[in-house]
Amino acid sequence: MTRAVEMPLWALVLLLLFAAVTFASHFLFPSVRWFFRRRMERVVTRLNQRLERPIEPFKLARRYDMIQRLIYDPEVSQAVAEHAQTEGIPENVAFEQAKRYAREIVPGFSASAYFGVAIKLAKWLSSSLYRVRLGHFDEASLSKVDKDATVVFVMNHRSNMDYVLVTWLAAERSALSYAVGEWARVWPLSKLIKAMGAYFIRRKSRNDLYRKVLARYVGLATDGGVTQAMFPEGGLSLDGKLAPPKLGLLKYIVEGRNDEGRDVVFVPVAVNYDRVFEDRILVAAGQRGERRFRARISVITRFIFRQIRLRITGKYHRHGYAAASFGAPVSLNEFRRSHPRGDVKDLARLLMTRIGEEVPVLPVPLVARALIRSDGQMRLDELQAEVERMMTELPQAHIHMPRDDGEYAVEVGLRNLVKRKLVEDRDGQITLIERQRPIVAYYAASIEHLFRTRSE
Repeated sequence: MTRAVEMPLWALVLLLLFAAVTFASHFLFPSVRWFFRRRMERVVTRLNQRLERPIEPFKLARRYDMIQRLIYDPEVSQAVAEHAQTEGIPENVAFEQAKRYAREIVPGFSASAYFGVAIKLAKWLSSSLYRVRLGHFDEASLSKVDKDATVVFVMNHRSNMDYVLVTWLAAERSALSYAVGEWARVWPLSKLIKAMGAYFIRRKSRNDLYRKVLARYVGLATDGGVTQAMFPEGGLSLDGKLAPPKLGLLKYIVEGRNDEGRDVVFVPVAVNYDRVFEDRILVAAGQRGERRFRARISVITRFIFRQIRLRITGKYHRHGYAAASFGAPVSLNEFRRSHPRGDVKDLARLLMTRIGEEVPVLPVPLVARALIRSDGQMRLDELQAEVERMMTELPQAHIHMPRDDGEYAVEVGLRNLVKRKLVEDRDGQITLIERQRPIVAYYAASIEHLFRTRSE
């Protein structure tokens, strides 16, 4: 038993490696996982004491367990069998496809990443780029929402900053779960986004099996009370206007809900900006009639370095105002009682109407609308008078007036447009630069529906 045994060095190293892995997997890894799990539970307990809507257990489930639950869901199993029959492939191959879809969709939420990193980063980024303002906030109605209901924030989609802005502003209420598109599937961004609880969707998928896996995940999350955020328009506005709603995710949320189960409460959220950083890209895509965004990395890089240079030289100024308004909630159960023949389309139209009513009115959109309506030329005093007149038409809208001064609001809006060389100011004669008309019209369109609604 004590006799020496000779063996090659590589075999000894391999043996020690196997022994180390076995020790770690049986003794070390479980202890480490238990340690971090216990730490996360303590963090969540502290967070839930201050959050208006505590983080639901569904959101805290292990990602592996959630994937298993999803792929063995009876409806997914039926879809696997149908897909295998339709495509003429073995069921185990179709099952593996469903498993890949589930892995792609299911997030791995981390309370520490969300509240320790994401919220602080969102606040810093929002405050660095804009003067952030909270518009209308229906606190009385929101406080009456059933604590057991699933809350879904439904938002207009102006910019990719929407995610950042609303995540921060809603931080005291709950952790939001977003649906994000293909743009976010870039490593290492994808890891951070999944840790924040967002789930990926293929917006143009025509695969029935994929849609069933996605539908069941959204359904399970809704049943589990996960607070969600979604964009009924489906994508960024290309012309600045509110777009007609798309029914995909909304249908998944509403389908299968009954009056006896957990209610779903939709909270309309409207955002607006004095500057949308993607405006030229979006307008160009709209003019081409396609949703292909040609954002050259060189342009983005130059913009970032220019902002850094301005900060270093002390010449940096924020890009105007950004504001979000939260409207009165819409209960799915109450909607069904008041609209017995209503369907998902009717609900979507109602939600878009509520979102539209909450859109904040900011200096740049006001000045832009006045210039567009005047055919691009006005004296400064005429511009101020026109903006004052427009504000009297919107007594119910949230109008952000810097310093509560209409003339100063015009000054702020005009300064932003002049700085970007969209308009010229020559001794009080304001002229819209013709080749920049589509960009100015984009900002004017963000509030156009408010005037149209009140004139009808």
